[in-house]
Formats: sequence, C-alpha cells, structure tokens
Amino acid sequence: MDLFRAIYTSQPFGFDETILSSILMQARKANARDDITGALICRADIYLQWLEGPQDKVRDALDRIRRDDRHLAVKVHVAEPTDARVFGAWAMLHDPAKTWIWSQAEIAAGALDRATAAEITGFFLPLAQNGAADPAKT
Repeated sequence: MDLFRAIYTSQPFGFDETILSSILMQARKANARDDITGALICRADIYLQWLEGPQDKVRDALDRIRRDDRHLAVKVHVAEPTDARVFGAWAMLHDPAKTWIWSQAEIAAGALDRATAAEITGFFLPLAQNGAADPAKT
C-alpha cells in the first residue's frame, strides 16, 4: 500500500464541545471508510491533526478540511510517505492538548510559523504511547 502521513494545523472557528464532537464523529466515519487513521490534538485556539493512510485518501481528507468552514488558516506541516502507521488502532484518537503543545501565548506569538516538521511530529509521539494505554481517550 502507498502509505502516507500528513500533519496540519488550523484555527477553530466557533469551537465548542458540540462542534468538536461533530468533527470527531464525521472524521471517524470518513476515516474508517477511507482506511485513514490518526489523531487530533485540539483546544479553543488550535487543531493539530495527524492523518495516515493511502496517499490519495489522505490528500482528499486534507482537501475536505480546507473546504470546511470550521477550520481557518489550514497549514500542512508534514506531507510524506511513511513505512508504518503510528495511530493504526484509531480512526481518530482525540486528545484535548493539556500539555502536549505550545501555550496559547506561544501560538499568538507565531509558534506555528517557526515550527519544524520534527517539532510538530514530536507532539504526537507521547499521545500515541499514552493513547495506546488508555482506550478511553479514543
């Protein structure tokens, strides 16, 4: 299979629990259909999402996200072939970004513009390890 990974950030528009639940429900349904797995780290000022699966399906998902009015300023930070899935057990693992990523002040100060692919990828690795130990986070 042509396995591909993409990681993007966006700014939520109208973020609340109802919108987040809707995004997660739609993502899990579409991802299961398209053989995409991944994770979403989010809070009121940022979505940070890892998608992995067939390259054409991941790129289609990114196109849908860019058209989704719940996402502003979509920026793809990583888009590359990969040898293995990191989140293979989850159609979309969710984590509310308590400590994994930049503070709101750091984002406001331009952290997204300075972020490296390695830094952004690194945010997900503890989530993959902890998520595997805590299926309630899915």
